[in-house]
Amino acid sequence: MPQWIQGSPKWLQDLFYQVYQTLIYNDRWMLFVKGLQITFIVTLGALVLGVLLGFIVALIRTAHDDLSAAKKSNPLLNFFNAICKIYLTIIRGTPMMVQLLIMGFVIMTPKTDTGMIICGIVTLGINSGAYVAEIARSGLISIPSGQMEAGRSLGFNYVQTMWYVVIPQAFRNILPALGNEMITLLKDTSLVSVIALRDVTKQAQNLVNKTYQAFVPYITLALIYLTLVLILTWLLGRLERRLRRSDH
Repeated sequence: MPQWIQGSPKWLQDLFYQVYQTLIYNDRWMLFVKGLQITFIVTLGALVLGVLLGFIVALIRTAHDDLSAAKKSNPLLNFFNAICKIYLTIIRGTPMMVQLLIMGFVIMTPKTDTGMIICGIVTLGINSGAYVAEIARSGLISIPSGQMEAGRSLGFNYVQTMWYVVIPQAFRNILPALGNEMITLLKDTSLVSVIALRDVTKQAQNLVNKTYQAFVPYITLALIYLTLVLILTWLLGRLERRLRRSDH
């Protein structure tokens, strides 16, 4: 222990000792770095999967609601719409941790680190997709019906009108909600530790088991997540301001 700390109060000496054991000894801070790499991979993978799945579900449900009563009798469309409703009901009605446990120990049962990462991405992506679907659907139905009619009058079919006219406008409307979902997804990655995936949360738990000290590892973990959320919030704010300026 350095001389400058030896004459300090007992609580400060204890705090220094815990910081040393958690972060400095044997370069244990690198465990947080390695855990962050896993956290970023899972977050980005789940975000891409969730957005794609969410928009597909939202488009199917919006198309079903927009079509006339005669076209709604199409059995294929009704089938896909029913599947989407079942998906939303199950995913939004069960806890994320339960979904991870089922996917990790019942369905996929990964044995390697890569397999566990894929399991985490798939589970979190499927979960996020259910919430993105409702966010996207709310954005799609917020666009006036005249926009769809204008696109069709230009010779676009339904898919082209949605892609070139409706979706770009809807995206701007739902960007704040999508940003909140991305932040929630980042924080939800802390749950992948239940399937033994060595993300930043699991690394903090491992440090607690090594040092028998919980204060510094968990406070450090909280500060890491807080910093990441603040950075994402700042970036999303800049993106929203830029999109608003482009409207004028």
